[in-house]
Amino acid sequence: MPRHDGRAPNELRPVTVERGFVRNSPGSALYRAGRTTVLVTAHLSDKVPPFLEGKGVGWLTAEYSMLPGSTPTRKSRGTDGRSTEIQRLIGRSLRAVIDTKALGPWTLHVDADVIEADGGTRTAAITAAFIAVADALSSRFGEAAGTILRDSVAAVSTGIVAGEPVLDLDYPEDSTAEVDFNVIRLGGGGLVEVQGTGEGGTFSRPQLQALLDLADEGIDRLIQVQRETLGIHWPFIV
Repeated sequence: MPRHDGRAPNELRPVTVERGFVRNSPGSALYRAGRTTVLVTAHLSDKVPPFLEGKGVGWLTAEYSMLPGSTPTRKSRGTDGRSTEIQRLIGRSLRAVIDTKALGPWTLHVDADVIEADGGTRTAAITAAFIAVADALSSRFGEAAGTILRDSVAAVSTGIVAGEPVLDLDYPEDSTAEVDFNVIRLGGGGLVEVQGTGEGGTFSRPQLQALLDLADEGIDRLIQVQRETLGIHWPFIV
């Protein structure tokens, strides 16, 4: 069955990134995947959480929110259980690529705000956040940012819709999917996290492998988007 927007099963939504969108922030990215739009900023502070004081290592923390106008009906401001879960996921995903010892006693503060939600907001936030973090580190540490960042990280959704594995679900697909996955992966191939749920059905091991294979395809393309967006500021040796 063809997808409602005409995409192939392994096709991403159109992705655009506006780097440096917020001039007050050393790292920022306005990220669009189809209609889903997320603004991510990254700032550095010369303080660390109390449990890290005096240890010579740094930290990364993340906050996530959906603006009131991001959904068809107004969303109330404030943090709910879903937002807390997603911001913890963003933090875990980015800490997977940060060498906290090389960072030293600094904290990276990542803020992801959803401007418009049409599925895949958490994966968009992670993919955009890497760009913002790379720029924030480059702004403060110059070429040494490449020693703090150990790898890149990106994320994408996959799922089974109308019995077929597909990549990068928008809201109409996500809301009707039998199976829904979020996959976070490093540029080097290591998986950071896989969130998979049978929403309206179950999935077999071959279907699981098909979903992971789709995610690999999508993440490879998203890492290329990150690399092209950062250009000469890509923090790794090409």
